[in-house]
Amino acid sequence: MQYVTLGNTGLRVSRLGFGGIPIQRIDQPGTRALLKAAHDAGINYIDTARAYTVSESWIGQSLEELGLRDDFVLATKCRALTAEDMRAELGASLRDLRTDRIDLYQFHNPSLADLDKILAPGGALEALLAAKAQGVVGHIGLTAHLAAVFERALEVPEIETIMFPYNIVEQQGAELIARCAAAGKAFIDMKPLAGGAIEDGRLALRYVLADPGVTVAIPGMAEERELRINLDAADDTAPLTAEELAACQKVRDALGTQFCRRCNYCAPCTVGIQIPSAFLFDGYIARYGLEQWARERYATLPVKASACVECGACETRCPYNLPIRQMLKTVVEHFGE
Repeated sequence: MQYVTLGNTGLRVSRLGFGGIPIQRIDQPGTRALLKAAHDAGINYIDTARAYTVSESWIGQSLEELGLRDDFVLATKCRALTAEDMRAELGASLRDLRTDRIDLYQFHNPSLADLDKILAPGGALEALLAAKAQGVVGHIGLTAHLAAVFERALEVPEIETIMFPYNIVEQQGAELIARCAAAGKAFIDMKPLAGGAIEDGRLALRYVLADPGVTVAIPGMAEERELRINLDAADDTAPLTAEELAACQKVRDALGTQFCRRCNYCAPCTVGIQIPSAFLFDGYIARYGLEQWARERYATLPVKASACVECGACETRCPYNLPIRQMLKTVVEHFGE
């Protein structure tokens, strides 16, 4: 296992981390067994979130039962915007994770407007800075899906880590990743397998971990089989071969005309559909098997895919020429609206 320093935090972490989204589809004993196996293999970084339903609770209970809390760098996140809400969310995370401190607490996918609220007086950053001063929070980070938010976070000195999607097919953050190290911030790679769209998990992780700009990658895991594949990829530190590079291009060719990279260039939708979000939640059904979780989040969208009037304006702006109107019809078939 490779270990690196997490930006300027001083924390030493395994380059292969444990992504806590998919454990929602197993159970707490299964989570405990998986974390034990990950620990035995040298993984010492765990990522979860308030939004991942039972994930914090099952991870917290498992670490307590195993007596391994101090062996892991524990990271979680929430969507609080105000100091008051952040204090409440942080308290819930501490309770569910059964710990007196959280090593990395992150703002979970804010918009640019949300980030302004977080950074303003009385915003969520105020509460995290106070918690950091008290030793309850070790470090502060941010997760994003939009490059504009990523770029803004690079300018915020209090933000020590940035998480963003990066993989064989999602390259919209590539230039910004290189700027993380210069800014003293760690880059945490989410969705190294593109949310499961890339079937060859070993190849996907080999590609991501070959990039020195990636501090730690956090593929989601729910089975020991997935853990073994990820470990095999992380253990192979040789440069990508010509055959592997060719295989990466084949993946791009296969997904390039049908895969939403959430660049958001399709916006604004004529009727207000949040197109990347609709595709994201649909992917959680198709790739993660998290149907109930995906349905709950899809239900929060103010305008559903069925509202599409097929004007086609979004398709003229999509840099990947996706058949967005047809893809939205697929979303309607899966969610019923």
